[in-house]
Amino acid sequence: MATRVWVIYDITEDKQRNRVAKYCKQAGLIRVQKSVFLGSLERNRFDELSEMCKEEINKDTDSLYLFPFCEDDFKKIKVHGQGFDKKLVSDDILQQFF
Repeated sequence: MATRVWVIYDITEDKQRNRVAKYCKQAGLIRVQKSVFLGSLERNRFDELSEMCKEEINKDTDSLYLFPFCEDDFKKIKVHGQGFDKKLVSDDILQQFF
């Protein structure tokens, strides 16, 4: 069963940050801001992505969050202000989520 997921990170080193972004894209997630991805993953893919990304971070300087959430919670999301970075996300992609 697929679950929606947010992946949010703050990684200091370019090489590791780029790898995490690559893993998120390969998993089928969509970049909604520079260090934020959103999408749906099967439970085993969620755990796999978590482990792959965890290997890239420096636990003393970096942060990595993977938030699974249900459809009901997704419908309650509120976006204020600029919302998603329009350079990174097209209207077609946003329509998949909102």
